[in-house]
Amino acid sequence: QVQLVESGGALVQPGGSLRLSCAVSGSTHNNYAIAWFRRVSGKEREAVGCIYIGDGSTVYRDPGKGRFTISRDSAKNTVYLQMDNLEPADTALYICATDLICAWYRPFDIYGQGTQVTVSS
Repeated sequence: QVQLVESGGALVQPGGSLRLSCAVSGSTHNNYAIAWFRRVSGKEREAVGCIYIGDGSTVYRDPGKGRFTISRDSAKNTVYLQMDNLEPADTALYICATDLICAWYRPFDIYGQGTQVTVSS
């Protein structure tokens, strides 16, 4: 059974940076996708972006475009979300998810529990 565990969430000031981690365990595939989502309290979950573990190719959605970078360390089975120039509007629960492809038209197969990011002075 694949499991995802997010970490790295914290309280950060506007303009600051933060790196989130998504540790993946139990996967038997050589190439799969890990996506980052975020959920603001009272709003729908929105997609941030996605990475393919095999070749590291990425796809980004509007939230954080140009400020957020997704990367992976295959040796550690970990995917990162580097967030720069954070804004109060980035305050959310950040969740990683996995599936075989980065497809936004349907739910991903497995989601983690999330890690809270709060941007405030």
